[in-house]
Amino acid sequence: MHPLLTIAVRAARRAGDVILRAAGQSDALTVEAKQRNDFVTEIDRQAEQEIIQIIRRAYPDHAILGEEGGQIGEHEVTWIIDPLDGTTNFIHGLPHYAVSIGIRIRGRLEHGVIHDPTRGEIYTATRGSGAFLNDRRIRVATARGLEGALIGTGLPFRDFSHAPAYYGMLQAVAGKTAGIRRAGSAALDLAYVAAGRLDGYWELGLKPWDIAAGVILVQEAGGIVGNLSGEPEGFMESGNLVCGNPRLFAALVREIEPHLTPMLRIQSRP
Repeated sequence: MHPLLTIAVRAARRAGDVILRAAGQSDALTVEAKQRNDFVTEIDRQAEQEIIQIIRRAYPDHAILGEEGGQIGEHEVTWIIDPLDGTTNFIHGLPHYAVSIGIRIRGRLEHGVIHDPTRGEIYTATRGSGAFLNDRRIRVATARGLEGALIGTGLPFRDFSHAPAYYGMLQAVAGKTAGIRRAGSAALDLAYVAAGRLDGYWELGLKPWDIAAGVILVQEAGGIVGNLSGEPEGFMESGNLVCGNPRLFAALVREIEPHLTPMLRIQSRP
């Protein structure tokens, strides 16, 4: 395992321990609203601090982009951290959330770890070395199209400006597939695509820390990640992405693309 990935796994496990100790104690949590339907708890902050401490001990000069702490420092290596992806699930005692750590080097995602502490699952990937779940190699599903496929998504919950376009996409995709799932953790949705549990996934309005680790996982598992127009760039900036195996990806884009508004088309440009 690459040294950077080793540290990322250690940090993700430590954050997972913090989260598990607090799980089931929602009555004792201090919950704040960052914006509409976007919450943070002291556990998010504690988990992020644990991650940062481990990174800092190993690589004191590296930059960090955290959901709670923002950008810290400047360096060719940036650690992109979501200490608790699925905070709303966590607050409600729904055991579906994860720690996500992506590592970007000179502008390109190179390593990723997603840790599901409730299931004891660690997803890892390094560019050129494949994707793994608990040290077992994983691959995206082999669906040849949307028929019979299970697709993950995320409903608009913060910014509803693109909701009409999104619901058009949802209706189009739902009519062609075996089912749609909205589980509340983008990181785990991407990990599940990499592991073949979901055939594909799309969502609008995500943040870099939601998707950095998952993107490299899907790519190293043989999948494609792109913007809503099907191009392989721009999704990290816009937060609007589609992914799946090559055929499934193309089929998803065909259903989604007709519903893009002019603004979404602008956002999809690299």
